[in-house]
Amino acid sequence: MIKQTLLAFLLINIALQLGCFAKQAKEDFHIILIHVDDLGWADIGVLGSDFYETPHIDKLAAEGILFTNSYAAAAICSPTRAALLTGKYPARTSITDWIRAKFQGGSGIAWPSEYEENKGKEWRTPKNQGFLPLEEITLAERLLLYGYTNLHIGKWHLGEEGHFPEDQGFHFNIGGNDLGQPPSYFDPYLPEKPMPHYHLNNLPARKAGEFLMDREGDEVVAFIRKHKEDKFFIHWAPYAVHTPIMGKAELIEKYQQQEKGNQGNPVYAALVESLDQNVGKVMQELERLGLKENTLVIFTSDNGGLIGNPTQPITNNYPLRSQKGYPYEGGIRVPTIVRWPEKIKAGQKSETPIISMDWIPTILEYLGEESNNEVLDGVSLVSAFTNPDQIIPRDLFWHFPHYRGTDVVPYAIVRSGDFKLIHYFDGSEAELFDLKNDPMESQNLINSDFIIADELIGKLETWFAETNARLPVRLD
Repeated sequence: MIKQTLLAFLLINIALQLGCFAKQAKEDFHIILIHVDDLGWADIGVLGSDFYETPHIDKLAAEGILFTNSYAAAAICSPTRAALLTGKYPARTSITDWIRAKFQGGSGIAWPSEYEENKGKEWRTPKNQGFLPLEEITLAERLLLYGYTNLHIGKWHLGEEGHFPEDQGFHFNIGGNDLGQPPSYFDPYLPEKPMPHYHLNNLPARKAGEFLMDREGDEVVAFIRKHKEDKFFIHWAPYAVHTPIMGKAELIEKYQQQEKGNQGNPVYAALVESLDQNVGKVMQELERLGLKENTLVIFTSDNGGLIGNPTQPITNNYPLRSQKGYPYEGGIRVPTIVRWPEKIKAGQKSETPIISMDWIPTILEYLGEESNNEVLDGVSLVSAFTNPDQIIPRDLFWHFPHYRGTDVVPYAIVRSGDFKLIHYFDGSEAELFDLKNDPMESQNLINSDFIIADELIGKLETWFAETNARLPVRLD
């Protein structure tokens, strides 16, 4: 009863903010948004993996549309997750870095005006917003107005208690809290040494040794069965394929026997296959229940693949350059597939650049919601579903005003047409690439294409002002 009362107040608050009350959708349909953690662009077969086996994900692509120039809103997780759920650039929410969990010393405090002084560096950088503010209207909260029953399962990583999925429009939360990775992939999903706050919410032990991906898949299937007569929205955010890299023994052994190509980590391959198996499990249940034709399925990732130690890499993002956390294509380009048999023709491929914020406008168009004056940075992709050769004319931006590790300095990016410019706030030479002719970003054109470089720098400066982006400042 208490939960229902809170949801009622939440619904009224959302309606007031959006200037509306309960809405009638243009048509009724189900939504499953699979937001994988750290899955690289080249980590699935349909995009060229020559080692990992992903038949179910590849089948999803064959039955829908594959986007080859799909981008995460950031090269790391929390900013992308906030962008997907709000439809806003990370620069607007000030969630521009990953959010520290409570056991890591996270405080859940927002820092709207303070800066990190970065010992030994010449620049102070903005402190990261510590949670997704409740004032932001999430996709789940929007769907409440249309009568959806909402489930979040898996990774959340957008703030500690008080800012969990159940506080952001989800009726049910399985596994989501402030953690950025699972303590373990094996039941009971706890670390070897006890650590305070280091556990998955609402995911009690069920069977010793059970693999987390199998458990997540079972929970999604159980929810679909229970709510098959309802309109449902499932935000399935698998903890895979994030560290700690673990896999089932029989799958690891299988990959140890296989010939290696560009990729060759048998444990990571086992983890990818477990993800794929459970995507297949969920898709098969939709078909068994007769729900496949009327379910919009979106499959994407929160950032590029993690290479880690180059002498013993976790994955390989070839032919893209670099990895998670970096401003190159290997850090921000991700695999993305959309399937809806009633609406989207099978076997399509699109090269138009898309980004994490596009899912809210896309879903709202299918619901029949007209545009209003609120800020949404994405665009609807419905026209691209019907005309995959269309290139949507717009610029895309990224903002990471932080230092990371030993070799990442604060940066911002703009992609305009085929050109991509990386601006470094510390004064390092900018980089300009022609992605059409140089997809591996091997030739920096910053000192040869002055006109294009100046134009893109101007676009970045305009965008900083429009989004009120918080910028690094030089120490006095």
